[in-house]
Amino acid sequence: MKKPYPSSEPGLIPENEMDSDGDASASPERQCAVTRERLPKEAMLRFVLSPDNVVMPDLAARLPGRGVWVTAERRHVDTAASKGAFARGFKTSVTVPTDLSDLTERLLLKRCIDLLGLARKAGQAVQGHDQVRDALRGAEPAFLLEASDGAEDGRKKVYFLAKAIYSAVKVAGALSAQELGMAFGRDRVIHGLVRRGAIAKNWETAYRRLTGFRLAPELDWFPEPDR
Repeated sequence: MKKPYPSSEPGLIPENEMDSDGDASASPERQCAVTRERLPKEAMLRFVLSPDNVVMPDLAARLPGRGVWVTAERRHVDTAASKGAFARGFKTSVTVPTDLSDLTERLLLKRCIDLLGLARKAGQAVQGHDQVRDALRGAEPAFLLEASDGAEDGRKKVYFLAKAIYSAVKVAGALSAQELGMAFGRDRVIHGLVRRGAIAKNWETAYRRLTGFRLAPELDWFPEPDR
């Protein structure tokens, strides 16, 4: 599984520009508590403490109090949990749930499903082979959605149709047919499409984070440099 975002070099931030997390309030980057790399906030996850000092994900990065940032990958969250990074970051004794990475994945998945549902209601997402085909002929998509457990021949037909029209095509394949179905109000969805726009940008951030916790099969389906 490839990293969804490239690493960036650590930077020095003046103390008077630090926020309550010890990071630059105006900076689009945060420092990972495990790797010490500075990365875009979109490539990271913020964790906070509950009133009982239990470490919890703060996906929206809006909850009050000190936060600890970790690169949005399962291995780094597991390392933070096992090597005391949360206790050091919060500067106090903390309780780390044994299933913190699994909890984070479930919340990230819910975020992806909710955003797809929002896109559907706004007319920014469609499902079904024929609907996707028609949408492709109308405008370049932000993402093709292909169920992780869908048939290979079907996904190839959709993908290569898109490639015949547009030079660069992004595919999201980490959600199962049942999970995509939850977003579209159906039992199962195999093929879908997200149109370009603000919702698509939020969806991409959520999806890239999710693929730090589960495989992104599209990297093997269509291993091309445009993704």
